[in-house]
Formats: sequence, structure tokens, C-alpha cells
Amino acid sequence: MKNDMIESTQNEKIKNLTRLLTKNSDRKKAGVFIVEGRQENERAQNFGFEPTEFFICEKIFDGKVPQGKINYVSEKIYGKIAYRGTSEGIIGIYKTKENNLQNFQPTENASVIVVESVEKPGNLGAILRSCEAFGIDALVVTDAKVDFYNPNVIRSSVGCLFGMNVFQTSNEELYDFLQKSNFSICTTIMAENAEMLSERDFTKKAAVLFGTEHSGLSEFWKGKGENTLIPMSGTIDSLNLSNAVAITCYEILRQRL
Repeated sequence: MKNDMIESTQNEKIKNLTRLLTKNSDRKKAGVFIVEGRQENERAQNFGFEPTEFFICEKIFDGKVPQGKINYVSEKIYGKIAYRGTSEGIIGIYKTKENNLQNFQPTENASVIVVESVEKPGNLGAILRSCEAFGIDALVVTDAKVDFYNPNVIRSSVGCLFGMNVFQTSNEELYDFLQKSNFSICTTIMAENAEMLSERDFTKKAAVLFGTEHSGLSEFWKGKGENTLIPMSGTIDSLNLSNAVAITCYEILRQRL
């Protein structure tokens, strides 16, 4: 056993980590976020995020110990600080990066997914995973209700957040950006004049916008894009937000293959 092994929840480092894990305001104030799991930590480092320190349980962790400040913890302590209990044995603290939409330079056939007022971290994480898997160029969240660096977002995205262009902005700024950048805007609003997803041309610059599951896109977006719907043959008239985004991302990739 290492002499500096942390074995108490009263240790100041553990207290600080617990605050960062549970309080979004503390993470924002410190300018950091938390990453749990070997794959997620490897992705964060591979995509250039700067770690400040790690908490590792040697009895569980079987990967290469990363460069940086290492705090070794007992198996009991790791089980208390890790969301997934005894899985993988590593938690990292990283500095956040500020991403400005105005710095995004879209290509001539760039694809952008926009989600307005998304509230559930798990949904946002699943959306990030689909966007990364199907090669979407950027994900934009307007009127954000959840932080990209929320531990549940990182966990459910399996670290896909780190390799994506992700932005948080207002509806007004986004609309101005899409117009100036010559994007076609596809809104997902239930309307009689809506066209099916497969009828849209995604081989050119396009943005697809999604609203909340309970109320859809806000009034701001009505009349500002071409209504686009996913064809369905069942009795239900809507899908879970992350599922709708995944289907759309696949259609965009399909047209570009």
C-alpha cells in the first residue's frame, strides 16, 4: 500500500472532488470538469484537454498511468466517489475550454445539429455520441438548460464530447450565424407543409433544428426554416429526442457516402 494512499472521505482532496462532482456552480467557478473511466480519460487527453490531477485506485485500474498529478485512493474510497462504483479505477479533473460559435469555420458541405433547451444530461450525451459517430461537423445548444461538462453528459457520451465542435449560444446569434454562413435551415415543426427527411439535400451545407420533447421548437424558429419530419407508420407521432437526432444524423451520413 502506498504511504500517501487516501483512505478517508474526510480528506480535503476527496471533499473538493465531491463538491466538483455534485455542484455545477463549483465546477464553473474553478473552470474544470470531471471525467470518470479509462476510455473517457484517454479521449480527453488525446483531444488536447489539460488535466490538473487524477484519482486512481490501483486495485481496479489496469491501464497506463497518465502523466500528471496522481492521487491514489483505496478501493473503498473509489467506490464512494465514482458514479459507476468500482468500474475502471480512474477519475480525472480537467480544465474547460471556451468554444465560440463565431470561430467555427464550416466547410461547403458542413452539417450542424441544433438542439434547443435540452434539459436531460443523458439525452445530450446520447446526442453527442450520435453526432460523433455519424460525422456531424458541429452540435449547437441554444437556450441551454444543461452544461456540456456535466458529468452525466460526459458519461453518457462515452467521451465523444471531446472530439466534437460543440457550442452554446442564443437563438438570435445562431440564426444570424446560419444565415451569414449560407446554411439551409431545417426545422422539425409538425406542419402540413413539412417534407420527409430523405427529401432534403444534405450533401450541401445544412443545419437541422430540434426542440424539446414536450413542446418542440420555440416560436422564434417558426417561419425561419423548411419544415422537415422523420417518416413514421405507427400510431405515435413523435420520437425521443436523442432517437430523432440519431436517425437524422444517419440520413445525413447516408446521403454523403
